[in-house]
Amino acid sequence: MALQEDNLDDVIASLVDEEPDNEAEADVEVPVKKYDFPVSLTERAARQIKKIKENESLDEELYLRVAVEGGGCSGLSYKLGFDIKTDEDELVTSQGMEIVINPKHMMYLDGIVIDYPDGLDARGFTFDNPNASESCGCGSSFAV
Repeated sequence: MALQEDNLDDVIASLVDEEPDNEAEADVEVPVKKYDFPVSLTERAARQIKKIKENESLDEELYLRVAVEGGGCSGLSYKLGFDIKTDEDELVTSQGMEIVINPKHMMYLDGIVIDYPDGLDARGFTFDNPNASESCGCGSSFAV
């Protein structure tokens, strides 16, 4: 896991820390998308997450963590899990649930909506990501 995190950190650093090629590019401001709800859960997703937390008898100090990691068919994969909050994490609330996000991952997750369809033809968490330029057929990985 640490190796994958290091690789993702290198990818993020290379995207964020690029130096402009000339002075003209240095003066151009790149618009940064900021959504009112950086990570949103649908009611179904929140209900399923609460159910999992209760069924697993997880500690109240654990938060839902939404993250990305290198890998998957399209380059980056989504990760959901329960974790402790670190000093570096951003804390957002959706559907009454507190969600922790590493700020390095926010550029990939800003504006994402997480759902949990539970019908006969689809079951499991889905991710509607406005930052994804492409995604795989199963919807668990994406590219920007």
